[in-house]
Amino acid sequence: MGERGQATVELVAALPCLLLAALVALQVLVAGYAVTLADGAAEAGALALASGGSAPEAARGALPGWAEDDVSVAVQGGRVTVRLRPPSALDAIAERLAVTSSAAARPSR
Repeated sequence: MGERGQATVELVAALPCLLLAALVALQVLVAGYAVTLADGAAEAGALALASGGSAPEAARGALPGWAEDDVSVAVQGGRVTVRLRPPSALDAIAERLAVTSSAAARPSR
């Protein structure tokens, strides 16, 4: 009679661990997606810079709407650097997972 309900107790005990593992995996995937977005935005900014356009405007335009408040674009010489914070439930985690990508281009003559 002592073994009745043991599976339920084990499930209740394991559920928080499973949820935590799922949240960690999801956050890692979102950070990877942010790297891809930052790469594309840096390239768009460098291409705009090479053609005489506004690199920050082009880099921001290459990002989805959710990234609007979580991105910074720096231009130094012919290099465009994009820093992007991935979305996260906790700001401290997002700040630690911020990604940076750079691209360079020579201005057209």
